[in-house]
Amino acid sequence: MDCNRVFVSKVKRLTIVFTLLIAFLSIKIDTFAQVDSAVVPVDSAVAESAHAVSGEHGAEANHGKEKFEPTKVIMEHIADSHMWHLWGHTSLPLPVILYTPNGLEVFSSGNFHHGEHDYNGKYNNYRLEEDHIKVVGADGKVDEEASKAVLDFSITKNVAAMFVAILVILIVFISVAGAYKKRAGKAPRGLQSFIEPVVLFVRDDIAKPNIGHKYAKFMPYLLTTFFFILFNNLFGLIPIFPGGANVTGNIALTFVMALGTLIIVNINGNKYYWKHIFRPDVPFWLYPIMIPVELIGIISKPFALMVRLFANITAGHIIVLSLISLIFIFETLAIAPVSVAFVLFMDVLELLVAFLQAFIFTLLTALFIGMAVEEHH
Repeated sequence: MDCNRVFVSKVKRLTIVFTLLIAFLSIKIDTFAQVDSAVVPVDSAVAESAHAVSGEHGAEANHGKEKFEPTKVIMEHIADSHMWHLWGHTSLPLPVILYTPNGLEVFSSGNFHHGEHDYNGKYNNYRLEEDHIKVVGADGKVDEEASKAVLDFSITKNVAAMFVAILVILIVFISVAGAYKKRAGKAPRGLQSFIEPVVLFVRDDIAKPNIGHKYAKFMPYLLTTFFFILFNNLFGLIPIFPGGANVTGNIALTFVMALGTLIIVNINGNKYYWKHIFRPDVPFWLYPIMIPVELIGIISKPFALMVRLFANITAGHIIVLSLISLIFIFETLAIAPVSVAFVLFMDVLELLVAFLQAFIFTLLTALFIGMAVEEHH
């Protein structure tokens, strides 16, 4: 009887998980289908293709129907934007902050009306062209020279999503820290019981083995890096607001994170670290070869961190969106079960990748720090 109860309990749990995944996937497909107004709904596409015949009637049936462009739609999803898509044709306008030679201009991206209208600012006329703000001249054409002189510090979708992730991280860890103060000496419970094993994992399996006895100094940076990447990866898998932004798949963000690792590694590098670069233990006649190689290694290590995180997260988003695009490319419901099955598999895989990429970035960062602070034996 106990075995039967356990079996039934497991089946119920698997059913609930599978149902949630299907609901999650249906939301993602619905959101994807509504972004581009040129996309014809699947049911109408099937009816239209069934009604169409060869020759003149087929041409009339397809007249006015814009061809679905998966590349354009996918790039819109993974690229940054001055608006945050919510549902259907509804978007959340974000602040536009421009520093011009004449002064600072601040206004809402909603003034562009999804790029359909120009905005008459205090100093210039502006146009949203492929999610880039351009200066419009008196002749109504884009002035490229004037556009280059304008610095864009706008709060874009990726920046707003990053702030949301930071806010969630602060709420989680401030509440956990408060719980430790109130429950000193007691077993963790609630959110504590989820966060504590992860923190111990970063300390015992990442920091200590790779850095050594100096690990405590670098724990704040390693924990911040791990949870920042993890939370942004998880939010990126959510197809609706406040998720859906490709934050860690943005090369600018991964560049800044890799730059932070580069600075910390080289600031904390001891004399043996720099001796290995400028006076390696090789015959002196190999110095002209080894020294440039070691100097290149200083840059190539964080460069690998930058590209690895960017490429893996972006590739995952592109694969999922490409599989969803098959339904609209073939314009038939027959392909839908196959597409849904593969997308469901990829979403589960992307959930694993979200944790894996946070782990790899933190692990390699700890490894590089350990190489810089390692004492001479």
